[in-house]
Amino acid sequence: MSHLTYDQSKTIANKTIGILAFITVFEVLFALLGKGYLVEGFHISGWITGGAMMVLSIVKAYLIVYEFMHMKYEVPGLVKTVLLPTLLLVWAIIAFLAEGKYWGTSRVNVKNPVSQVESVE
Repeated sequence: MSHLTYDQSKTIANKTIGILAFITVFEVLFALLGKGYLVEGFHISGWITGGAMMVLSIVKAYLIVYEFMHMKYEVPGLVKTVLLPTLLLVWAIIAFLAEGKYWGTSRVNVKNPVSQVESVE
């Protein structure tokens, strides 16, 4: 694992906890600001708010895996065997959502075949 002393490990853990807390507070404030709760009449686009939330969540997940799951102390081969399946899982979720959207649109077309018949004539 690591050759850090207890005090060094404690300092790094506290620093990481502080960074995670700061990011979380920033996320909450950004979401409240984006919805117009902090400044009345001021709104931020849902795409920008959602994108910022995803990026900040990925940063938090990286910090948690990197520090608290001790991935920074592991050999590169082990890190890759842990993180590669995670990336494949994210890819699978995106693929399933895209396929579900396709099937949802196809189902609407099947339920309303009259509109398809009229367009052929």
